[in-house]
Amino acid sequence: MKKNGKYIIFAVVIVLLLITAGFLSTLKGRVPDNDISVTGNTAGNLNQHGLFCESDGRVYFANAYDNYALYSMNPDETEFTRLGNGSVSSINAAGDYLYYFMDTSKAGEGFGYVLRTYGVFRTKKNGNNTVCLVRDGAVTMQLCGNYLYYQRYNNKDFTKFYKLKTDKSENLLISDDIINPASCDNGIIYYNGQDKDHYLYALDTRTDTSSVIYEGDLWFPVYKDGYVYYMDVGNNYQLCRYSLYDQSVEVLTTDRVDFFNVGNTYIYYQKVDSASPALMRMRFDGSEPEVVAEGNYSNINITSQYVYFNEFNTEVPVYHTPESGPVSVSTFDGAKNAAITSVS
Repeated sequence: MKKNGKYIIFAVVIVLLLITAGFLSTLKGRVPDNDISVTGNTAGNLNQHGLFCESDGRVYFANAYDNYALYSMNPDETEFTRLGNGSVSSINAAGDYLYYFMDTSKAGEGFGYVLRTYGVFRTKKNGNNTVCLVRDGAVTMQLCGNYLYYQRYNNKDFTKFYKLKTDKSENLLISDDIINPASCDNGIIYYNGQDKDHYLYALDTRTDTSSVIYEGDLWFPVYKDGYVYYMDVGNNYQLCRYSLYDQSVEVLTTDRVDFFNVGNTYIYYQKVDSASPALMRMRFDGSEPEVVAEGNYSNINITSQYVYFNEFNTEVPVYHTPESGPVSVSTFDGAKNAAITSVS
């Protein structure tokens, strides 16, 4: 009887250990909740493919010198670390995690890239514990609280609007409309209509319902400090801002604009001009316009210290200039050297 009792106690202990191990494993894999106010990247960066993202003193970026593989560095461009192999875009960051779209078919050639891996991924900020959240194409993606709102694309349904929970437990269709989720503030996504009009809409992520904010003719709205900056489609794509406080509209420049991004001290934009195209910058109210670089540029991404860009349809070299202070354009050699080091 005593011998049987020992077996029973031993079995109970084993069961308890297994239960504890399972609980700890579940707890370890759990993704902590985010506040509704949390967003993953700036609207301006995400509208420019989300190639750079700053979070908690580190910059996470798609290194164009290494087929857009995921890297991290300090904001002053020191301490580079390669975090992954596949080509990434729509980089988001919050808490301990990064979220991004990855497609290995764009990362290189050879046997290692024959089997295509693509989808929305989550990884720790050190590049560990990478998980595919969904095997979908994602055009633009923004983290809003506990959900990734993204434009899902495939050859059957084309572009539809979904939200995906960060712990992978939900993936829900929100709208059949084409909605760009890049601009989000305090749980509100500001976007322009595309199917019937170009009005400014606000989608409350608490209820996933939309309402019209302004019956304008907008493209690529970017919210910042009570204003929505946008390209005015009906007026030669000039850059304007709409005040959410008094519903006023200001024209910031009459230049035709291809791309723009709103930084901490300046708005950077690509001026369309057949005779003298240029990357420009100006203050938030449109004052002090100046040339950053002559020519046609795209992928304007901004961190706390630098503005990054490249020539249109030319992936490298990548250029940078300080976000504030005097313009000083040079090549982003740190990323190039980091790429050379990582493959050597």
